[in-house]
Order: sequence, then C-alpha cells, then structure tokens
Amino acid sequence: MKASWRTASLVATAASVLALTTACGQDNAATPASAAQNVGATAAAGDYGNPGSGTTTGAGNGYGADGSKSSASPAPVSPAGKLTVASNPDLGNVLTDGSGLTLYRFDKDTANPPKSNCDGDCATTWPPVPADDASAGTGIDKALLGEVTRADGSKQLTVGGWPAYRYAKDVNAGDVNGQGVGGKWFALAPNGKKAKLSDLPGLSVHKDPKLGDIVVDRNGMTVYRFMKDQAWPKSVSNCTGACLEKWPAVGPVGADDTKGVKKKGLMPFTRPDGVKQMTVNCWPIYTFSGDKAPGDTNGQGVGGTWYAVSPDGKPVGAPGN
Repeated sequence: MKASWRTASLVATAASVLALTTACGQDNAATPASAAQNVGATAAAGDYGNPGSGTTTGAGNGYGADGSKSSASPAPVSPAGKLTVASNPDLGNVLTDGSGLTLYRFDKDTANPPKSNCDGDCATTWPPVPADDASAGTGIDKALLGEVTRADGSKQLTVGGWPAYRYAKDVNAGDVNGQGVGGKWFALAPNGKKAKLSDLPGLSVHKDPKLGDIVVDRNGMTVYRFMKDQAWPKSVSNCTGACLEKWPAVGPVGADDTKGVKKKGLMPFTRPDGVKQMTVNCWPIYTFSGDKAPGDTNGQGVGGTWYAVSPDGKPVGAPGN
C-alpha cells in the first residue's frame, strides 16, 4: 500500500509540473465563445407599451404574464460619460457607456426624426441615457452622437439618430441581458445600427497584398502583436491603460470558431484587470483603433513594436522574423 501511495503521489506531482510548463503548448485549449458571454436573447419577451400582452416573465413592459406589476425598480440616472467600444463574442462590437454598461435601441423608436416611444414603466426597465456629458471614445464617430428631447423635457442621447438606453437587469460591465428582449430591443453598434456578427469566424486568415497571410477578427479587422508582451512561461500583456484604448484587446474565441489559424497555443489568458484576452501561439493579440475598415493595416510597424500576426502567431515584417 505504501508503494502504491508513493507512486500515485509522484504521478500527481509530475502531472501538475507538466501542466504548468506546457500550458501554452496544448492544442485546442481555447475557451468556447459561449462561455465568455451568455447573451440574454431568451430573456423576458415583453412589448413595453402594451400592458398585459402576455410576457413570459416580469421584465416585459413592466408587467408579468398575469398582468401584475414587475418588480424592476427604477435605476438611478447616471451620466453616460466617455462612450467606448466593447468586443462581445456573440455580437461583435457593442457600444457601452463610461462604466462599461451596454447601450440599447428600441425598434418602436424612430431615428429620422429621433423620437423615443419608451416612457413610464418602460423607462423604468430601460433607463434613457442622458445626453448631457456623453462624449465619443476611441472608435466612435462623434458626429453620430446627438440628443432628443423626451416628453418630460430631459435630453436623451442618440446614436445615429436612435435614442439610447441602458437595461435595468444589466449589472456588470459587458452584460447584454437586454439583447433581443421582446424582439424589439437590441444592443447598439458604434454606428447606431444593431450589433451583430459578420459572417467571418472569430479569427481567420486574410491575404493582404503587401503583408501576405495575416490574422483578422470576426469583423475583418487586422489583428496585431505587441513586441513588449511575452508568451513564455505564460502569456503577459504589457499594454495597459491608455495603450488599451488605442490597441483594444481581442476577447476569447473558441478553437472551433477559427479558420486557418494554428491551433497550438490558441487560448485565452486572464489580464491583471480580470479581463480575458485571446492569444495566438500564446502571444496576446489586439486590434488597432486607427484601422477604420476591414483590411486596414494602419497599425503595422507602429513604434517599431506593433505588427500584424501571421497564422502561426509570428509578427509579420518584424526585424528578425
């Protein structure tokens, strides 16, 4: 019995050491996209403006399926702040407020001219975003920001003409529990349209006429590496603070949601701020705020430290590569 116990102990120890030293060398280790964010498309399906319309839960229009009042309490009015663009694994680029909360639009509103049709109990569940201090962050065209005067005289933020709202059931930054509610509420894309994914996989390969095969994200935007990062013995990002505003981190992508990208070392890691970032061959990857359209490579060679990524994770065009 003693020999068996000692053998088992040695095997367990060896296994733990192996896991620590080869974490970045395992194939198919990426976290599925569905694990990164659970989109609330199956949440309360109310019509918000037609009491007693038969919602499945109490979020709907402020009323439950039996016509009783919803328990949703008014959310405190908080400023929009500096709007930002967040990457969601199921929706692509999503517009958020200064606190990271998702912004939404309502199909019963109009954009031309801007008009909100969400008042009363609807505005309790979907608090209008104040226009007063809203400003455009990186990746947002400030010309798309405007305001509309609500029935109570308050000014509500509009994006591309569409009145913007938060959702009372979104508690944490990145929550998208309001997506698809009632078939009429949708997360806002940075251009004011409904956020949605392109037909591309989470990561795929694009043939650039100058750089050759480079990795792009699900929106077709070029992916970059930062030469000051490290991949071994563990993935480490040295792009923080203002750097991240200019070079947004690419979020987790499932290994089965890629095409043409080397599977080995394709996995997410947790940044110091708790946010998960994707890697290719264990190297952290980013997009560039200076790229405005799919296929742009304006970040290539910036500062001699930023380079597009090849399918095997190498920095394209970097000295010595």
